[in-house]
Amino acid sequence: MTYALITGASKGIGKSIAEELAAKGKNLLLVSRSEETLNELRLSLIQRYNVHVAYLAIDLSAAEAPQLVSNWCTSNNYSIDVLVNNAGYGLWGPFEKVSLESHQEMLQLNMLTVVQLTYALLPELKKHASSYILNVASTAAYQAVPTLSLYAASKSFVLLFTRGIRLELEGTGVSVSCLCPGPTSTDFVTRAGMSLAIQKKSDTFSMTSEAVARIGVRGMYNHKAEIIPGLLNKIIVAATAWLPKYVTEKIANDLYKK
Repeated sequence: MTYALITGASKGIGKSIAEELAAKGKNLLLVSRSEETLNELRLSLIQRYNVHVAYLAIDLSAAEAPQLVSNWCTSNNYSIDVLVNNAGYGLWGPFEKVSLESHQEMLQLNMLTVVQLTYALLPELKKHASSYILNVASTAAYQAVPTLSLYAASKSFVLLFTRGIRLELEGTGVSVSCLCPGPTSTDFVTRAGMSLAIQKKSDTFSMTSEAVARIGVRGMYNHKAEIIPGLLNKIIVAATAWLPKYVTEKIANDLYKK
């Protein structure tokens, strides 16, 4: 019996990816902070899809969390052939107005947890003839985003890390993909502390988490390097390749300023 391990699985894109995989008959390991929410999701997925589901409630922004997740998998003999590094969040505002501690906690989750968990579980993933890693980044990875400067930088890191190890792992049976959604109907904007005006702008262009998850899972199984859901998001990312950086960064600045 094999499992897909999903971080940040209790809500948003992570929850929708769990739903999408369960609908395909995939057994799941759900990792997030909220035990009550995880247990409710576990029971719902078991009832609707008749799959095996286990969960671990843990704060993934803690430096020791990835090793604890790996230990949990080992002690329970969970065989993992899909790893979805989805957990992450943003902090909105001028760089110097957000506490350094808050910046560091976000960077730990968005980058180091992804690296540490991938490193810890890669030997297990390589045991299978075919396995998958899906790292969740953002269209923010393709240009600097003022007032979301460290978030965008962290997602750029995830994208480049994904592309690098994708080539390293060619021929091993491990396929590595990066999902780069644009605005999505989750609590990202609220969690980041953005203004109501920005929330309204975001809602205009948002995709549902279900649509993003469906495209992401399909792209993962089709071995795509980068998965960009939605035509508008594809156009925006393509534009960053040929427009001067100042132009795309100015557009991002205008979108996310107060």
